[in-house]
Amino acid sequence: MSENIIREKTYQFALKVVLACKELFNQKEFILSKQVLRSATSIGANVEEGVQGQSKPDFIHKFSIAQKEAFETHYWLRLLRDSGYINKESAYHLLADCEEIQKIITAILKTSKLNR
Repeated sequence: MSENIIREKTYQFALKVVLACKELFNQKEFILSKQVLRSATSIGANVEEGVQGQSKPDFIHKFSIAQKEAFETHYWLRLLRDSGYINKESAYHLLADCEEIQKIITAILKTSKLNR
């Protein structure tokens, strides 16, 4: 079976965010960390559902949700960085990963919509 890059990237990204949120919880920061945790893990969950979709429209719908969650995650990461809850280096890597995922999902959606 061939490797599914977006499934792996979204899983690894969610794992990195989970670990970052553990540190935020230790700092007693719960509100923003719960928001970013929810949206970041939702990206991969929707990708997983989309890959297992029952139809092309179902696939596109789930990947569209994943795309929205990626943009929301990017927002929360910027807010955590700019408020000083996560350091700039950690934020840089998480934001870069998030942006890469956004680009991949956007490309998948464009291709999928063209090939309906």
